[in-house]
Amino acid sequence: MSVSLNNAIVAAVITVALFTSTQAIAKCDAPQHRQFDFWVGEWQVSNKQNSNVSQSSISLINDGCGILEEYTTAAGYQGKSLNIYDATTEQWHQTWIDNGGTLLQLDGKFEQGKMTLSGVTYNKDGKKVLNRIIWTPNADGTVRQQWLVSNNKGKKWQSIFDGLYKKVVN
Repeated sequence: MSVSLNNAIVAAVITVALFTSTQAIAKCDAPQHRQFDFWVGEWQVSNKQNSNVSQSSISLINDGCGILEEYTTAAGYQGKSLNIYDATTEQWHQTWIDNGGTLLQLDGKFEQGKMTLSGVTYNKDGKKVLNRIIWTPNADGTVRQQWLVSNNKGKKWQSIFDGLYKKVVN
């Protein structure tokens, strides 16, 4: 066998080995990527504002790199969110859309046992509205989600959603 053919075979074997070994490495295996996993599951959601129970399906997607939320109510309201830990900014990001045309983009961190994400929207008059959503995993396996808004630069906060997620038992 010639030296150049032998070198080509060795280079091909090394290339294949490197390619397959990098494919096997999970891109989202850092502990930070697992901080929101407490929210993953099939849930019934209740809140004080609405006596009807809503459904929420939260699943890991894209090899565990993202979380997909699919939320529905008996009245026909639907919303979905994509969630990801961005290692470059060291923050979580959520993009929420619903069938009413709402777009909500939030960023934040998991600290002190809670996931807190914040972002800005604008009201119908074009004024800035601050949004803060907090997810708290409870000892009993439930998750509390609080959505707060402020129309005065964070001086006062108003609760617009306070939901309790309970796992669906199959």
